[in-house]
Amino acid sequence: MKSLIYSFLGGALVGCAIAILFAPEKGEDTRKRIKDLLKKKGIDFTDDEVERLVDQISAQIEQ
Repeated sequence: MKSLIYSFLGGALVGCAIAILFAPEKGEDTRKRIKDLLKKKGIDFTDDEVERLVDQISAQIEQ
């Protein structure tokens, strides 16, 4: 049951991140929005971690 919940939350976060990435904003503003969104969900990322997350999502989208 926990894995189902984690999968759902992970999918929701990725979906939100993808939506934010396609919004017409500067990259710096987008990364700040992602970091703020994750912080509201109780996930505290450093700037480097957010950068890696954005890079991973971008790579997945490009495939």
